Amino acid sequence: MPKQRLINAKRVVVKLGSNVITAKNDLNLEVIESISIQINKLMDKGIEVILVSSGAMAAGLRKIKMEGRPDEIPKRQAIAAIGQSGLMNAYEKSFAVCDKKVAQILLTAEDLNNRKRYLNARNTLNTLMDWKVVPIINENDTIMVEEIKLGDNDNLAAMITLLMDADFLFILTDIDGLYNKDPRRFSDATLISRVTNFKQEIEEFASEIPGTLGTGGMLSKIQAAQKVTSAGIPMIVARGNISNVLLHLFNGEEHGTYFVPKKEKMPSRKCWIAYTLAPKGSIIIDDGAVRAVRQNGKSLLPIGVIAVEGDFEEGAAVFFKTSSNEIIGTGLVNYRSLDINLIKGLKTSQIQACLGGKHYDEIIHRNNLVLQDCC
Repeated sequence: MPKQRLINAKRVVVKLGSNVITAKNDLNLEVIESISIQINKLMDKGIEVILVSSGAMAAGLRKIKMEGRPDEIPKRQAIAAIGQSGLMNAYEKSFAVCDKKVAQILLTAEDLNNRKRYLNARNTLNTLMDWKVVPIINENDTIMVEEIKLGDNDNLAAMITLLMDADFLFILTDIDGLYNKDPRRFSDATLISRVTNFKQEIEEFASEIPGTLGTGGMLSKIQAAQKVTSAGIPMIVARGNISNVLLHLFNGEEHGTYFVPKKEKMPSRKCWIAYTLAPKGSIIIDDGAVRAVRQNGKSLLPIGVIAVEGDFEEGAAVFFKTSSNEIIGTGLVNYRSLDINLIKGLKTSQIQACLGGKHYDEIIHRNNLVLQDCC
């Protein structure tokens, strides 16, 4: 149950949506101050809190009196830059009242795809929390291009939760949680208080509840929940402008939708492989290799490879699939695509003669793969 998990929580991630912290003409300073006070109280109880905050784009739009996001990337980047400074200034003032300092961290997918930079980000966040400084994280929209875009801050919050091995993720939005239909349009909409598995209708419910100012609607929150709960971390989606909502949740009150996690936590390296890396291609494997990997916990060997899709280098993340194109999982390859094409179908003893050298027996070692069933 969430109450017991919250009693034991030592580190949590809180994500605030654009519609929660923006008012009609600017930032909603009342909500920002309330959230800051609540986070301060949690920190005073010894709980580490990482804040992922949307709102830069929305604040920028309202500051320069634009009604909607422009299509041109340079204009969107400029608007984010305008809004980001105001957003951080508001947080700095609110936390200063509680005698807390804040730190701004802006990330792109490149920062999290590169293992060294990924670990550097984790070390920086750990240092800030050791110093009792509140990390406030956002996607770096001012330099964002499609190739390095994380997608939305729900996805970013899930990645940060996994990166920091947090005990809980809270996504605070402008509705009470996941409904079976959009409550803003249908008076008979019913709140789903608990999600234990992600059946097709869950995504169908979510897909019909869009966001407005933000990039992520309810579907992006479901996708974030799938990531963290698969790794054994619970998540709650709740209304962010309820008075003291975080404190109420920590006191055991039920608000919003609780996403029940799997029983065991996934190791952090496998979380990184499964949920952070962007696969660069695919390896098609035969039925014997599918059984070996899926049922017997084996590594993927050349003899089981049928075909290679895409052009990638050694160390890249790739999908591995059945001959019928079903994704089995994701892993890090020991050989580039060109070499895998040469050694596919061969025994490990034949690799050296084919390539003129052999660094590994495996195409993907068991320690570097994550099955789709685990995700």
